[in-house]
Amino acid sequence: MSFNRLMGTLDYPMLVVTAAAGGEVAGCLVGFATQASIHPPRFLVCLSDKNRTYRVARDAETLGVHFLAADQAELAELFGGQTGDEVDKLARVAWRPGPGGAPLLEDCGNRFAGRILERVAFGDHVGFLLEPLEVDVAGDFDDFTFHRARRIEPGHEA
Repeated sequence: MSFNRLMGTLDYPMLVVTAAAGGEVAGCLVGFATQASIHPPRFLVCLSDKNRTYRVARDAETLGVHFLAADQAELAELFGGQTGDEVDKLARVAWRPGPGGAPLLEDCGNRFAGRILERVAFGDHVGFLLEPLEVDVAGDFDDFTFHRARRIEPGHEA
């Protein structure tokens, strides 16, 4: 389809989104995300309705949003190349609970935890509109982008 080819030319940042609910934690690599408002600050992340992170996020109060640096390919591979249905990804990384229990990855200094304000179905992905609660800024960095992530064999279909 021409639209998919056009979207494949974009090179946007890849993020790791984490969730906690019902005693479970999960996380996945996300490419569909954007700032959605300046005043008040809002951010939109979209999760595939087929993955475990989405199933945990359905019942979560907050999500962790982590901005990957260009040199964090190993982290992108873990969260994008493995499925939480088979692998406990968060057992393999250092993290701490943030607001609402959302896991905050220690190796991602540019991140925030956001309260889920709305969930909206957009087809095979569900959008989570977030209000930032806790923000950490480690400084400037080069993004780990979609074109680098395309080399990762997905752990789960999108």
